[in-house]
Amino acid sequence: MEFRISDTFADAIARLPAQDQKAVKGSVFDLQMDPSSPGLQFHRIDKSKDTNFWSMRVNRDIRVIVHKTAASLLICYVDHHDKAYAWAERRRIEAHPRTGAVQIVEVRERVEEEVVRTFTPKPLAAIAAPIALPFDGLTVEQLLSVGVPTDWTGDVIAASEDRFFDLASHLPAEAAEALLEFATTGMLRAPTPAAATVDPFEHPDALRRFRVVENVEELRLALDFPWEKWTVFLHPSQRSAVDRTYSGPARVAGSAGTGKTVVALHRAVRLAAEDPAARILLTTFSEPLANALRRKLAILTGPNPGIVPRITVESLHSAASQLYELAKGRRPAVADDDLVRSVLNKALDARPDSGATLRFLTQEWRHIIDPWRIGDVAGYAAVPRLGRKNRMGAKQRERLWPIFEAARAALTTRGMTTWPAILETVAKQHTDGRAKPFNHIIVDEAQDLGVAELHFLAAIASDRPDALFFAGDLGQRIFQQPFSWKSLGVDVRGRSQNLKVNYRTSHQIREAADRLLPDIVRDVDGMAEERKGTVSIFNGPAPAVVIFADAGSEAEAVAAFIRTGLADGIAADEIGIFVRSTELIPRARAAVKAAGATAFEISEGGGVAAGRISIGTMHLAKGLEFKAVVVMACDEDVLPSQKRVETVADEADLDEVYETERQLLYVACTRARDRLLVSGRTPGSEFLEHFSH
Repeated sequence: MEFRISDTFADAIARLPAQDQKAVKGSVFDLQMDPSSPGLQFHRIDKSKDTNFWSMRVNRDIRVIVHKTAASLLICYVDHHDKAYAWAERRRIEAHPRTGAVQIVEVRERVEEEVVRTFTPKPLAAIAAPIALPFDGLTVEQLLSVGVPTDWTGDVIAASEDRFFDLASHLPAEAAEALLEFATTGMLRAPTPAAATVDPFEHPDALRRFRVVENVEELRLALDFPWEKWTVFLHPSQRSAVDRTYSGPARVAGSAGTGKTVVALHRAVRLAAEDPAARILLTTFSEPLANALRRKLAILTGPNPGIVPRITVESLHSAASQLYELAKGRRPAVADDDLVRSVLNKALDARPDSGATLRFLTQEWRHIIDPWRIGDVAGYAAVPRLGRKNRMGAKQRERLWPIFEAARAALTTRGMTTWPAILETVAKQHTDGRAKPFNHIIVDEAQDLGVAELHFLAAIASDRPDALFFAGDLGQRIFQQPFSWKSLGVDVRGRSQNLKVNYRTSHQIREAADRLLPDIVRDVDGMAEERKGTVSIFNGPAPAVVIFADAGSEAEAVAAFIRTGLADGIAADEIGIFVRSTELIPRARAAVKAAGATAFEISEGGGVAAGRISIGTMHLAKGLEFKAVVVMACDEDVLPSQKRVETVADEADLDEVYETERQLLYVACTRARDRLLVSGRTPGSEFLEHFSH
C-alpha cells in the first residue's frame, strides 16, 4: 500500500500551534507504522461525496483527513474538528478526465454560497458597461485540456477579470496557472494527456501535489519542514530542468520567486544520487547565500548520509580560497578596495602627465585590468571594452599601463593579491591536463558572476558536456557589469529555460515590482529573458508606496505596518525591513522600536532570529523571504546611491549605476510574499515613479 502526503496537508499543519503539530506528527507516524491499528480511531466523513474520506482523531479537537483506498493512504489535511470535516465535505479526489492527473477538487455546489455567487455573472440588462470576460472565448474542451474540473468550466467562462483571482484559488494549481498565463499572454498551454495506463499519481502535475513516503525517515523529513514544501513538490517545468541531460553548459532563468534555487538544489541531489562517484560543487557568489543553500540542502536530503558529503556547498571565493591553499600551501592575503585605491593613487602621483583621474583608474582597474587579468600593454590594447564608452586609443593605453603595472607590483611587494588573481591562479592549476576537482558545478544567482569567476568555474569543471549548470535572473544583477559568456567558452544558447510560475510573491507585489524592469532583459551574447507572462499562484493586498514629509512620520507609519502584521498573526521573524546602506539602519531600528518590537540586524552570515524583526541592507536581502517586507528610506539622494553616482568616471558607468540600483530595489521588494510597504522622505526616489505606471 502506498503512503502519500499532500501539499494541502503541509500547508495545514504549518498553521497549527507547535504543541498540536507535535501531536499530529505522532499520529501520522503511528498510521504509517500500522494502518490497521484500532487506536487510530478512524471515522468516515458521511457528508462528503467522496466516500474515501476519513477523519483520524489526534486529540480531543484535532483531526487528520485521510483519503483511504485499497491501494493507498493519502494524508490530505489537518485542522480543528469542524473545520477539518468541512474541508473534506467540500472536496473530492479524482483523476482528471482529460489530463489524467490526480486532483483534489472542490465540489462546486458545496462551496459556500457567497463565494460561488462571486463567480455568477449578472444578467446582461443589469450591466451598465461592458465587463471584460477574459475566458469567454475558450471552449469547454480547451478548459478541460489544462486541468479545469468539469463542474468549474462554466464559472471560468463567466468570470470577469476582477473576479478571476478569487475563482483561481478554488481550482487545481495547474489549471489556475494555465489560465493566468492565458490572461497575461493570450497563450493557452495544454500538457500532453497521460496515457491510460499511467498511474494518475505519476502524472507530472500530480507529482507536484503528492509525495510517496517510503520510510520513517522520509516521513520525518516531510513533517519537520512543512514551510519548505517547495523542496518536495516541483512544477513540471522545474522538473524538466532538474532531470534533463544537456549537450553543453545550461542555464535556468526566471524572475524572483520562480524557483531557480529549488531547481539548482534538486539538480545537485539528482546528480549525486545517480552517480555515487560524482563530485559536485553547489556554489553562489556570497557567503550568506551559500549558508542558505546548505540549510536548504539539508532539508531536501534529510538524513541520507550518501548525498550531502558528496555535494560541496561553498561561496565562489571560499571554494577558490580552499583550492588555492591546496595548490600553494597557504591562504591568500586579499587586498581590500581601500588598499587598491591607495596603490593606484601612489602610482598616479608618480605619473602626473597621464591625464587620468583616480576615479577613472579605479573603475578601469575594477572592470578591465583586474578581472580580465591584463598582463602587459599589448593585452590592454586587445581587451574588449564592453560597456565602457571611453574609446581609448593605443597611445592613451600606453600612457596608463605603467600606472596599473606599478600598482600591481606594489600589491605583490606587500604580499597582497586580489580575488581575480586568486581565481586565475587556481584556474591555471587545472588547465594543464590534471584531474578536475568537480564533475558537476551548479551555480545559483549566476547573474552576478564576473569574468574571473566564470573563467575559474570553466577551468575546474570536468570535461563532461553538462558539467556546468547556472541558475539566475538578469533582472537581479546587482554586483557585476555584463560581459560575454560565449567569449570565455561558456555558451548556453539553445540550453536556456525560463521559469514562469512565481511561488513566493503575490500577484499584486510581483506586478508592481516588475514595473521596475523592462519586459525583456538581454545579455551581451543576445540571450533574452522575457519577463512578460510570469504568473503568481496567489493573490494578496496591493503594495503601498508612500512618501512622508520627514523620517519621524515614516518611522511611525512603518511601525503601524508592523503592528498590523503582528496583530494579523504574522510572526516577528516573518517581517523584514531593508534599507539601501548601513548608514540608514538607524531609521529601520527606530521604526521597529516605535512598534514595540525587537530588531535583529542581518549579517553577512545570513539567516533570521526567532521572535525578532529582521533589518538589513538591500544587498543582504538576497536569498531571504518574508511574509511582510518594508523597503524604507527610499529618498531622492539614497536611490540611486549618490555615493556611487559621484564616483563614476564614464557615461556607461553611470548607466550601469542606475540599472543596478533599480534592480537592487527590485530584489528588496520581491523578498515579500504577502505584504509590501515602500517608503521614503519627500520628494522620494525617482524609481518610485515606476510603481504608479
